[in-house]
Amino acid sequence: MRQDSNLITKSGNVLKNVVYSPKKSLFYSQRLAPYVFIAPFLVIFFGFYFYPVSYTIIMSFQEILPGQIRFIGFDNYARLFNPTFYKALYNTTLYTFWTIVILIPLPLIMAIILNTKKMKAKTFFRACIFIPSLTSTIVAGVIFRLMFAETETAFANSFLSFFGFDSVNWKQNGATLMFLMVGLASWRWMGVNMIYFLTGLQNIPKEMYEAAEIDGANAFNKFRHITIPFLKPVTVYVLTITLFAGYKMFEEAYVFWEINSPGNIGLTLVGYLYKEAFQYNQLGFGSAIGVTLLVIVAILGFIQLKLTGFSSNGGK
Repeated sequence: MRQDSNLITKSGNVLKNVVYSPKKSLFYSQRLAPYVFIAPFLVIFFGFYFYPVSYTIIMSFQEILPGQIRFIGFDNYARLFNPTFYKALYNTTLYTFWTIVILIPLPLIMAIILNTKKMKAKTFFRACIFIPSLTSTIVAGVIFRLMFAETETAFANSFLSFFGFDSVNWKQNGATLMFLMVGLASWRWMGVNMIYFLTGLQNIPKEMYEAAEIDGANAFNKFRHITIPFLKPVTVYVLTITLFAGYKMFEEAYVFWEINSPGNIGLTLVGYLYKEAFQYNQLGFGSAIGVTLLVIVAILGFIQLKLTGFSSNGGK
C-alpha cells in the first residue's frame, strides 16, 4: 500500500510538473497566441515591404555611383520635371483609364449573362474566359505581336485587307500601340474580374429579386436598385486592383517595344524607372521615380475610396 501511495504521489507530482510547467503555460498562453499567428505576416511585411520602401525613400535623396554614395537632397525629384517623365505619366494614366473603362463594365455584363438560369454550358464559358489569365504576359505578348505585325500577311492586316482597308503599322503609332497594350491586358484579366462579379452576384439573396418582381419591377430596375448596390464592395475592389495594376504596368509595354519605343509612345512610369535605374545606372533617380509613383497611387487610391464612401463607413 505504501508503495502504491508513493507511486500515486510521484505520478501526481509529475502531472503537476507537466501541467504547470512555465514553458508549457507560455506556449499555450492565450495572450501570446495572437502574436505567434501574426508573426509571419510581420516578418514578411517588414522584410519585403517596409524595409525596401524605407530604403528606396533614402536612396531617392542620394546620388549612387559605383563605390560612392552621397546625399544630394531633392535634386533627384527636381529632375522629374522633364518631358520624358510627363510622357510616361501620360501613357500610364491613359492606359489605366482605358483598362478601368473596359475591365469593369464588360466583366460585369459577362457575369450577369453567365449567372442567368437560361444560360447553358456555364462552366465551359467561364473556363474559356478565365483561361487567358493563366497565360504568361510574355507568351501572350508574343502572340499579339504576331497577330498585329506590320506585314500585310499578319492576321490583323489580313482582316483589314479583306474589308478593303489599308494595312496598319500597329507598333509605330501611339493610339494603336495603346490599343494593343489595353487589348492584351483586357484579354488576360477579363476572366478574373468576371469571377469576382460572378461571386458577388451569387451572394445576392434571390428573395430580393422575387420581391421586386412581385412589386412589378422590370429587369432594369432590379439591376439598378438591387444588383448595383449589392455589388458595390466587389466593384470597389475590382476598381482598386485595376487602378493599382494600371499604374504598375510594365510587361504589356515591354513585350511590344521593350524600353526604347519611338517617341516614347510605349514608355510607362515603371518602364521609365527600369530604364533610368538599371540601363543608365541612376539608382537614386530611379528611386525618386518609384517613390513618386507610390505617392501618386496612394493619393488616387485614397480619392477613390473617399468618393465611394469606403474610407469612412466601410462602404455601407
